[in-house]
Amino acid sequence: MKRVLFHITDYAYLAEKVLKYGDFEEGKVKVDHFSDGERYQRILTDVEDRDIVVLGGTVNDEATLELFDLASSIVSCGANSLRMVVPYFGHSTMERSVLPGEVVTAKTRSRLLSAIPRSNKGNKIYLFDLHTEGIPHYFEHHLYPVHVYCKGIVMEAARQYGGDNFVLASTDAGRAKWVESLANDMGVNAAFVLKRRIKGDQTEVSAINADVEGKDVVIYDDMIRSGGSIINAAKTYKNAGANKIYVITTHGIFVGNGLQKLKDCGLIEKVICTDTHKNVNTLNDEFLEVRSIAELICNQLH
Repeated sequence: MKRVLFHITDYAYLAEKVLKYGDFEEGKVKVDHFSDGERYQRILTDVEDRDIVVLGGTVNDEATLELFDLASSIVSCGANSLRMVVPYFGHSTMERSVLPGEVVTAKTRSRLLSAIPRSNKGNKIYLFDLHTEGIPHYFEHHLYPVHVYCKGIVMEAARQYGGDNFVLASTDAGRAKWVESLANDMGVNAAFVLKRRIKGDQTEVSAINADVEGKDVVIYDDMIRSGGSIINAAKTYKNAGANKIYVITTHGIFVGNGLQKLKDCGLIEKVICTDTHKNVNTLNDEFLEVRSIAELICNQLH
């Protein structure tokens, strides 16, 4: 019997692609809202003794609760197994507290999802290119986390645009180890810049660790929000003599007109991202290339 694939509202676009790649039955859910904004959900597909996959990123609190409510109810209706696929875990920036009293949202959200009842064969959650490696340790009880790397997608894009002799670069020292690992696998040099955070999302680049003069540079970052860090890094690499600069990210969020800012800076040839976040569906620009993780999801679930 086929596994059943459900999805939350914001991830209908990605569920459609996964259904094309994988051998799933589409799970039907009626979603509506009462006059006061309260969400109504009704599971229309029989899930008793079935193996279930629920697809949904925690892009905001509404999506997080929709995912929690749907998965919890599916288990309560007798699901044999539960696999949650979370392409974008939207609370990973707050994975630790720096100032007294700061709420570690990555931990509280992990605990929330860990409270989903256990299915007969147990529950798994698949998380993609997390901002911090420690986040899977926040999940508790019977929810088993699996950190999936989009390494193949990133490497393929980097080779396509970087050519035979490019430098794979990161925006800061925090991502240097991951970029270095990718660079080693591709047989190219790695570079990173040193930066300091001024306030909020504002950062300032202060130094660079590698020779990029005359070479194409491919900058990788796990997520792009406003694009400020990418622009600062691109300026640094360009000032150090870099030739063409390309940018690859797993999670393209592009808030505050972020993509347009990257385009308007005049330093970047192209941005490549995956479809882990719903925001990419609102962007239609040749400057941005979107590659799907649907096949990767199916490979993980086979």
